[in-house]
Amino acid sequence: MDIFSIFTLCGGLAFFLYGMIVMSAGLEKIAGGKMEKLLEKMTSNPIKSFALGAGITIAVQSSSAVTVMLVGFVNSGIMRLSQAIGIIMGSNVGTTITSWILSLSGIQSTNFFLRLLKPESFCPLLALLGVIFIMTSKNNLSRRKSVGTFLVGFAVLMFGMELMSNSMAPLADDPKFSHVLTLFKNPILGLMVGMIVTAIIQSSAASVGMLQALSMTGGISYAVAVPIIIGQNIGTCITAVLSSIGVTTNAKRVAIVHVAFNVLGALIFLPIYEVGHYFINYPFNEATNPFGIAVCHSIFNIATTIVLFPFAKQLERLALFVIKDKKDEKGVILDERLLLTPSIAIAQCYKTTGTMAKITRETLVMSVRMLKQYNPRVAEVINKNEILIDKYQDTLESFLQKLSGKELSDEDSNKISQLILSISDFEKIADHAIHILNLATKMHRKEWKLSPETVEELKHVVNAVKEVFDVTVNAFVYHNITTAYHVEPLEQVVDDISYVAKKNHIKRVKKEKSHIKRGFVYAEILNDLERISDHCSNIATNIIQSVNASIPKHVLKNKLKESNSDDFSHTVEEFKSHYAVEPITK
Repeated sequence: MDIFSIFTLCGGLAFFLYGMIVMSAGLEKIAGGKMEKLLEKMTSNPIKSFALGAGITIAVQSSSAVTVMLVGFVNSGIMRLSQAIGIIMGSNVGTTITSWILSLSGIQSTNFFLRLLKPESFCPLLALLGVIFIMTSKNNLSRRKSVGTFLVGFAVLMFGMELMSNSMAPLADDPKFSHVLTLFKNPILGLMVGMIVTAIIQSSAASVGMLQALSMTGGISYAVAVPIIIGQNIGTCITAVLSSIGVTTNAKRVAIVHVAFNVLGALIFLPIYEVGHYFINYPFNEATNPFGIAVCHSIFNIATTIVLFPFAKQLERLALFVIKDKKDEKGVILDERLLLTPSIAIAQCYKTTGTMAKITRETLVMSVRMLKQYNPRVAEVINKNEILIDKYQDTLESFLQKLSGKELSDEDSNKISQLILSISDFEKIADHAIHILNLATKMHRKEWKLSPETVEELKHVVNAVKEVFDVTVNAFVYHNITTAYHVEPLEQVVDDISYVAKKNHIKRVKKEKSHIKRGFVYAEILNDLERISDHCSNIATNIIQSVNASIPKHVLKNKLKESNSDDFSHTVEEFKSHYAVEPITK
């Protein structure tokens, strides 16, 4: 093996890794919202978590990437450690699919149909088809281009595999190489080599591919390959370990579970293999091939999962024992590791914004209650909530800005735009809630009290605003277009009853039943409540715009009121009957 063969080997590895990155990106875009839906369906059920882990790993073609995602999920508080364990086990099984794809390169036959299965036969056609898809895509972010990207990535990956195989072909007749291989019959040395190589390139799929390419020389026996494969599974943990630096305690435990799972698998099966090999004459001294490597890789990962799956709770306890809890540890709102998978990152942004909305509602309810009964401790909680809401806004907007720099589909880009607008509206609602608190504080200090008539009217307006806000949040969290259509009639009701309440108050002031300065405060409260319902209308319109992106917001709002006017008026009257404010006639 000369220097040029080494160059070819390095180039082949580079093509392999690049092809995997491109293919993964294409697959992730094709999957898009499907991965998002998978996460939404995830429960604490370990079997479902296992299936989810296997499915996502097949989609992104990397168990290391999935583990890094899990670190981000747990670090953000999105997922519990117990849920992550099942996904880790599933990802270890899902990653074996790559070795099976690569095993196709080892097909040796003159049969026409079998030769078609060989990558060097069909990959050029896939590459050509992928390029055609990319070039004929009208939109740079279309599904057609994503499919084309995947096909080209797969072709590049298999080309890299072919280069690595060709670079290693001369080793078959090299006696020095045969001598080196005898050293690897020491299982500990083989395990260390597999672990170190995988840790360096940070991809078990790539290291398994290199081993499959090496096996095509005919000089790799099963006895040499098995310890290396086991070591590769340990080495792939390095990515999770590196990603756990600077994260929360629970996120570090994800990396510990990943390491423990693969190390325990090695400690269990390597001795069993060696002892069995000693007493039973396995045919493992025979030369292996890419197919045999894929079989061994799958058997080890599946067997490890079968043995350790019932001990998921014990793995969790081990992680808790190794990484102790820290006092006063603060979690993060969104982890930047989520940026690795844009569609999943967007899904978590929706959930995080939903959390922000719930805090905003809590703040609004507490602020309104302060008008009736002032409590300094509650005021302190409200102010803390306002700081937290601002933090949510800053974090989300910064995260979404970074996310928008990724190559996204039209659907995902539209979602980001809608999210940014909605986040701003939720924050402004919180600002109005704070203003209501300030008005309540002013009334408390001056010992002002609202008249019984005013209190009764205000109760109707407040209840209507609470309902419009609850309907808005429900529509946002579940992205329910039908629910979003109910917001505009409710907002109209808030405007109508607020207008009546203002006119009634002016009449009471004229009749000296209400102090004029208190009247200004009451008018400001009503204005704040109206603005809150306006922002709810904006959020609902954003949701509706997600399926009517071409229609400007102001045009859409007018259409909501003008189209089906009878239905709209009927809905308004129905809501108004619940929150009626009777005008003063005298």
